[in-house]
Amino acid sequence: DGFWNYVVTHCDFNSTDSKDITFIRSYYYNKLEIVRFDSSVGRYVRYTELGVKNAEAWNSGPEVVQMRNEKERYRVNNVGNDYRPAVTKS
Repeated sequence: DGFWNYVVTHCDFNSTDSKDITFIRSYYYNKLEIVRFDSSVGRYVRYTELGVKNAEAWNSGPEVVQMRNEKERYRVNNVGNDYRPAVTKS
């Protein structure tokens, strides 16, 4: 009972090159993805009617710049820590 609201952040990559890294932050409400930031697109993308207003507001505000920087700040600097062990085990 009640409502579920949660955020999932992940990174897809196949090398340590910045161009091969996609940073994704998905926002869910009641188990439905309503809006997502995708670094390959460079903005928030809506998936439901509820996500429309969020995406419009976030794409025109400082949130979109913050998410673009988030890929560089965290993911690009740390992807090597995940990539090297994965390659050596496969």
